[in-house]
Amino acid sequence: MRTTKAISITLPEPMLDSAKARAKKENRTMSELVREALRRYEASQWLAEMQAYGKGRAAAAGVLTEEDVDRVVHEARKERRKISAKSRIPGRRAS
Repeated sequence: MRTTKAISITLPEPMLDSAKARAKKENRTMSELVREALRRYEASQWLAEMQAYGKGRAAAAGVLTEEDVDRVVHEARKERRKISAKSRIPGRRAS
């Protein structure tokens, strides 16, 4: 049973010629080339969405500059060390 579906797309002739040349150069089929292009497009869109999300979260937390990032990282590490120190068993050394 076939696990893929065929589609039809239209491309301007120069783009089609370029795609055919690229596929030939890379020893790929046109289908492989298009699949790779779509995978890369989806990855770039996901990255853009994550960057926008992170930028929004950073702004909400007041992290706007690299200095703010350093400050927040140091504060988080300091807090983690405090929590870690409290959870140690008295009389035992940390390894």
